[in-house]
Amino acid sequence: MSREREGKALPGWLAVVALLAGVLFSGFATVMAIQEAAGGWIIFWSLVLAVEGVCFAGLTVVNPNESRVVTLFGVYKGSLKQPGFWWVNPLTTRRKVSLRVRNFESGKLKVNDSEGNPVEIAAVVVWRVVETFEAVFNVDDYEHFLHVQSESAVRILATSYPYDAHEEGQISLRLSAGEVTERLRGEIQERLARAGVEVIESRISHLAYAPEIAGAMLRRQQASAVVAARTKIVEGAVGMVEMALDELSRKHVVELDEERKAAMVSNLLVVLCSERDVQPVVNTGTLYQ
Repeated sequence: MSREREGKALPGWLAVVALLAGVLFSGFATVMAIQEAAGGWIIFWSLVLAVEGVCFAGLTVVNPNESRVVTLFGVYKGSLKQPGFWWVNPLTTRRKVSLRVRNFESGKLKVNDSEGNPVEIAAVVVWRVVETFEAVFNVDDYEHFLHVQSESAVRILATSYPYDAHEEGQISLRLSAGEVTERLRGEIQERLARAGVEVIESRISHLAYAPEIAGAMLRRQQASAVVAARTKIVEGAVGMVEMALDELSRKHVVELDEERKAAMVSNLLVVLCSERDVQPVVNTGTLYQ
């Protein structure tokens, strides 16, 4: 398969000077032929003037971060990437291809994650053309190809991971931004390599549960947050109770039997785990009455 190669061109200003000189000389020669009524020479110099006029069509400008893909009668002749004013064969076709960095944002796609939950997802892809031959001749429209393949990669990514992680170390769309972003960039680059496009960066720009399950999933997230918070509170409370008992025993403040320890543990856990201020209760009897 053909690959991109540098096109051949002459400096444009040099070509302009040469063509203007040729036009002046041919014009003068035509006038002289007309004055001498030399029919053959009139036709000859008129044809020379016509050819020189056609040659002006070979002048082309290449802007920075831009390329011109040159073809002659269906044959690829090279790509002009050097910015400047150039002259090429006027019979060639020169297609402009931008080499600038561009971005594309997909629409909000509704897909099911790996657990079957419907989610809405969108992504931003930063890209540029690096291989002009492939961009022009390997695909029909490289920009349309980019849009379709990017959305396809986003769909595959969404079905590969759950929206939220429910286990320790599980990769999810919401929490594992680094892994998901790298996977997305790799998926898109693999599809666009044949179109001469380099994916510089890709990120998820929108991620949410579908409206029909958003309320239920919000309650689920809230419940999970409450459970996690309660677990942390209980762990801290147990540690503080253990520390209190150890300190009392080490400093010989009071000797507690198992029943009194149990009562103290119960009271401390109520105090530490309660969401409201604890009301003190004065005990005028004993623990056993």
